[in-house]
Parts: sequence; structure tokens; C-alpha cells
Amino acid sequence: MIDKNQFRGHEQLAYFHDKESGLKAFIAVHDTSLGPAAGGCRVWPYESEMDALNDVLRLSRGMSYKNAMAGLPLGGGKAVIIGNSKTDKSDELLKALGRCINSLEGRYIAAEDVGMCTEDVMIVASETKFVAGLPQGDHASGDPSPFTAKGIYNGIKAAVKYKLGKDSLEGLTIAVQGVGHVGQYLCEYLHNDGVKLLVSDIVQENLDIAVQKYGATIVATDKILSVKADVLSPCALGAVLNDETIDHLNVSIIAGGANNQLAQDYHGVRLMDKGILFAPDYVINAGGIINVSGETTGNYDVSWVNKKVDNIYNTLIHIFERADKEERPTNVVADEMAEEILAKAKAANKAKTAA
Repeated sequence: MIDKNQFRGHEQLAYFHDKESGLKAFIAVHDTSLGPAAGGCRVWPYESEMDALNDVLRLSRGMSYKNAMAGLPLGGGKAVIIGNSKTDKSDELLKALGRCINSLEGRYIAAEDVGMCTEDVMIVASETKFVAGLPQGDHASGDPSPFTAKGIYNGIKAAVKYKLGKDSLEGLTIAVQGVGHVGQYLCEYLHNDGVKLLVSDIVQENLDIAVQKYGATIVATDKILSVKADVLSPCALGAVLNDETIDHLNVSIIAGGANNQLAQDYHGVRLMDKGILFAPDYVINAGGIINVSGETTGNYDVSWVNKKVDNIYNTLIHIFERADKEERPTNVVADEMAEEILAKAKAANKAKTAA
């Protein structure tokens, strides 16, 4: 396991099994140089525990980079629960998760992710104080989805400005893969800007809402990655950009909210070679964790959160410029920038300890 490519310098990996509730979960703490590891908890019916392990390792590392690039005083961590969010999730299971998180004594702070909502987090919070994204209580920040969507919207505008030279999104065609909580908010932003929306999702209700509210056109899930559009915005699960799909892409820009969109790091090279501008996912989708960070300070300020989310535009422009100058993929450049921030934090922490 330690030899696996995904296991890159993680500080801690914990496996939890609570027989009574049926909980099977991994929690990975990647890096705490900047502060306690923070990241959402995902519920997903993984085919195997090894698949869940791979996911939590990739996601937690992405959170370290995401928090670093967003300028947050947080490290990177993630939790995944092996199960179906519709049938396996129960109050007992969520409470067991809370006890597992509590046993890490603050090294990991949980929040919402796929398969978890604010109400679920409230149940987790009955067993531990190391949670954020709460819908009520002192300094509660609520559902982070609107802030995630706003960050993606800002990122799309940055990519369109850089690649297409346009200050407006009006008249562009944007394909959104996945129109759940984040995708719906994103569609609203894009619709208000006069975008022609193409959407796909495995849940018909989500598609119906996108059609009724935003005039979207439905595309089959197996066709959305090959449709002709100006921008592809993956907002479902990761690894959608791989050896098979990249050959069929018909867009100029990829800018979406899903985590780990590249199946492998080298797929960033493939996109660059095709002339497709890729907005690194952990940079463009940082709005949610920025909002959560505002809550963890104990002094939630929505104006501070919005300012940070708006700055995603500038961060991406900087990445695009550096990638072009160095003739390297945007994902590689973003990784190096994040690692530079983490290295400085580690050096500072070491100096403090020595003093």
C-alpha cells in the first residue's frame, strides 16, 4: 500500500469499522503544515476497499493543494464512507463517524461532500466538535455549494478571458456534467450570463430542474464528454479525463468543480497537446472550503469569504500565464505552486520549533 502512487507523503491514514452501524470508512490526513487537515466526507458505493483507499488518498492530497492555493490556514484531509448514501446512511452510522473523527483529536475537520448534506453533518456534530459547514449554531456557514459554484463560475470567466479573449460568457455553449447541488447553482450563474447550457446527470429530477429553470438541453451521460462546446465543466465524480475520453473532447476549455478530473497526472500533457486549457480542479472548486474555513475561525464573515472566492479568478490567470511561459501543463504548474507554499510552511514550522 505504501508503494502505491497515490500514497505520497501522507501523515496519517486511518481505517474505521463500526459493526453495529455498519460504518466502514477511511480518513486520510495528507499535510498539516498550514493547519488542521480539513476536507469533506464522501459517501459512495465503492466496488472495493482498495478503490475507497485510492480515492481518499487522492482527495486528501488535493485538499492540501486546494487549501494552500486558496491561502487558507488549513491542511488537507478527507474521509470516505463505503456505502450507498440512499440506503446505508443512518443516524447511528453518522454518529459512529463522529466518534471516529473525534478520536483524531482535531487533526481532521470534516464537512459535506458527495452523499452528505448539512443535516448529516449536524448528526456527526453530536459526537464531535471537529466539523464545519453546519446549517445552524454560532458562526455556522451553512451549505458550501453556492460558494463552490461561484468559484467555478469565476474560474470559467478567467479561462474564457485567457483562452478566448472574451470578457463576457454571453452566447457561449457550456456543457455541465453533473447538475446536483453545485451544478444547479452553476447553471443559474451561467444562464444569467446568456450561456447556452448542455447538461447531463444520472438523476432525472436534476435534469428536469435544469431544463425548466435554465433552458438547458439534456445530453446523454455517455455523450456529454464529446459534445461540441466552448467549455466543458465536469461537476460530478473524478477521473473523467483519461486515455479514452481525451481523444473525443471537442472543447477549448475544461473548467469544472469535480475533484481529481485527470485520471493520471500525464493527462494534463495530453490536454495541453490538444490545445485545451485546463483549469486545475482544486483551484477552481475551492469556494466551498473557503466558506468552511470562514467558519473554523469562529468568526464567520461572508464578505471575507466572497472576497476569497472572487480571487480564484486571479489565481487561475496566474497559473495560466506561468504554464504558458514555462510551456508546461497547468496541473503540473499548480501542483508545484502548492508544494512551494507547503514547503515554506514546513520550513517556518521547523524554525519555530528550533527557536
